[in-house]
Amino acid sequence: MTTNSTTSIRVSLFDFDGTLTTLDTLPAFIAHAVGRWRMLVGFGLYLPLIVLMKLHLYANGRVKERLFAHFFKGMTLETFDAHCQSFAKNNAHILRPQGIKAIETACQRGESVLIVSASITNWVLPFFRQLPQVQVIGTQIAVENGRLTGRLASPNCHGAEKVRRVESLFTPRQQYYITAYGDSQGDKEMLAYADEPHYKPFRTK
Repeated sequence: MTTNSTTSIRVSLFDFDGTLTTLDTLPAFIAHAVGRWRMLVGFGLYLPLIVLMKLHLYANGRVKERLFAHFFKGMTLETFDAHCQSFAKNNAHILRPQGIKAIETACQRGESVLIVSASITNWVLPFFRQLPQVQVIGTQIAVENGRLTGRLASPNCHGAEKVRRVESLFTPRQQYYITAYGDSQGDKEMLAYADEPHYKPFRTK
């Protein structure tokens, strides 16, 4: 879809893992929170499901939920969020400088800036604590009585779900000029939805 960039409200959408970061933050966060050895053992237990996911024979969100429950079910939200804060603090180096510069520039222009990620919102948001105008749309986790249930509270924010989440915020669509940045199969719907798509834009050659 194409709208007029000079008369529309501008919105910039950024994928997180791979686009703004140099690595997949799911295993990196798990290793940070529970230790590398426990992370490797846990991933080994679920390797058959991970292979099926890669072959598109098992849903991405279901694998994520199984892994998440294995490592974090029963943990207090307070402890989990402390891990999220320290993960971001200790791993600022994984952010791509060109990507952060693009976010800062969009913020300076007064655009609505959103990180649209399949990763859990809790560990993505602390990476942008110095940019409070940035909004994070990510996968939500279920909490009961202050403890993580191990379940996801929202659909995995991946593929078409990214577009559904964005559409709920920006209607009617024709009022907005949307720029999107992504790097993977999970971003193809969001890139197709944008007026100005950028694929793997921040990678140095």
